[in-house]
Amino acid sequence: MTDFKPISELSYAQSVAELESILRMMQSDNCDIDHLAAYTRRATELLKACRGRLTTTEEELRDILAALGTETAAKG
Repeated sequence: MTDFKPISELSYAQSVAELESILRMMQSDNCDIDHLAAYTRRATELLKACRGRLTTTEEELRDILAALGTETAAKG
């Protein structure tokens, strides 16, 4: 599992699924200590990417709702 697909090629759902997989692996008795740093680094990168996508989506939704409110007010 140390050959990771580039994060830019993952959907949000795929990123979350990979994070969950890493977490399960790290919590198991079979955690490969030799790869623990790589798993931790990957989880950190995935978290940053997910947060970025959530922030971007939130900003887009605010803009859409603000525009909708402006259009509704102009018609009223």
